[in-house]
Amino acid sequence: MGYLFTGPMLLGVIVFTLIPMIFSFILSFTKWSFVTGFDKIRWNGLDNFRQLFQDDVFLKSLGNNFIMLLAVPVGMAIALILGVIITNHVYAPGAFKVIYFMPQISSVVAVAVVWQVLFHPSYGPVNGFLSALGVDNPPKWLADPSYALPSVMLLMIWIDLGVSLIIYIAGIKNIPADLYEAATIDGASKFAQFRSITFPLLTPTTFFLLVTGIIGNFKSFALVKVLTEGGPANSTSVVVYDMYQTAFVDLQTGYASSMVMVLFVIVLAITGLQWLGQRYWVNY
Repeated sequence: MGYLFTGPMLLGVIVFTLIPMIFSFILSFTKWSFVTGFDKIRWNGLDNFRQLFQDDVFLKSLGNNFIMLLAVPVGMAIALILGVIITNHVYAPGAFKVIYFMPQISSVVAVAVVWQVLFHPSYGPVNGFLSALGVDNPPKWLADPSYALPSVMLLMIWIDLGVSLIIYIAGIKNIPADLYEAATIDGASKFAQFRSITFPLLTPTTFFLLVTGIIGNFKSFALVKVLTEGGPANSTSVVVYDMYQTAFVDLQTGYASSMVMVLFVIVLAITGLQWLGQRYWVNY
């Protein structure tokens, strides 16, 4: 019965995940375009990987991916603070959960279009507000290579905040109340209770959010595609977007597959380091 229930899911994983991964690995060592047919596949060894690390656009995209990782801990910290406040100091916390979770269930395209309007350099409400405050030359945001990537990161934090918040609130509610009662009797301040009780007991939740957040961050595509298309001057391009451009616009399937393999190895290495490091700071 177990195989009967898990069979469809396992079949889907094999067909749509495992087989494409193996095929991508093989293609990463070839020079091929999917529009030419399988008979045009040509083996070129490690040439794709050598070319990758001389590709300025790919290296820029990879660097942007690592910079965007900063959005993960920042968003988690904000979610943790909001989770503590909503759990202990807010009336009708359910309403706040819905409000913060709305961006997550909204269409990425709709969200990106709204933020494009907000960040418009000439007519956007954000720059209009800054001008009203006396700022002479407000940033161009998405049109400025210096501000485009931070703008995208800000939007990513806003979208993902709801998921981290809900999970943190669930973790906070699972902490035994008698620990806080004992700490209060001993004269511990609220900050001391947070530092010695709340944060240590939430480290498994933090570890889960950190691992899934970093993996999700490396997979970012739709937001970059709709919001900036990697511009201006590749300042917001990421590896997945560069892979999409290479595979489906430039039609270099083999070269794009090598990008996928590099990204896979990087994500696997970072996740492995997190699993090794968790024994030193996660309290189960």
